[in-house]
Amino acid sequence: MRTANDNSDRPPYLEAVTLQAGTEPTRKRHGEAAEAAFLARATALGFSVCIPWGDSNRYDSVVELNHGLLRVQVKSATRYAETRYRVKTTGASGKIYTSKEIDFFVGYVVPEDIWYIIPIQSIGERKGIRFYPTTRRPSRAMFEKYRETWCLLDSCLAVRLRKGAPRRCRSKNIDIRCALCPQRG
Repeated sequence: MRTANDNSDRPPYLEAVTLQAGTEPTRKRHGEAAEAAFLARATALGFSVCIPWGDSNRYDSVVELNHGLLRVQVKSATRYAETRYRVKTTGASGKIYTSKEIDFFVGYVVPEDIWYIIPIQSIGERKGIRFYPTTRRPSRAMFEKYRETWCLLDSCLAVRLRKGAPRRCRSKNIDIRCALCPQRG
């Protein structure tokens, strides 16, 4: 650690922090654990993350890196059934999330430790979406292009509103490669 007497120009020693969340088997607890995992992952990637007080908002978190504040809804899937994982794209009331309420829908496949960062416009009117992380059938892989696309949280609105995901990563601020990044740049 850097001390108060250390006048060097080098950055302080950075230490990785691993967060694990255990939960009772209720939907509410699973959701809280997924939100905590999102907070840990996004913070580790350099995003500032704000958590709204209470659970009256339609979003779980607000993230910021370089392109303003973005509202994020996090949902998790824990059960593999019929060759897929499924998450609801609605709140408890059954109302579908819209672009007036959130900017990104984040799906977390817990057993596989896979994140899907999806612009809300790509969800459309679906009440649920399916993830097929192990499929080889492109017809089923509709949302696989959003796997680990953390760079979209650091992209401008014009990039996010294009049909489908961008052809290459637009972020110069994130040190990981997303599914869109066969090469950086």
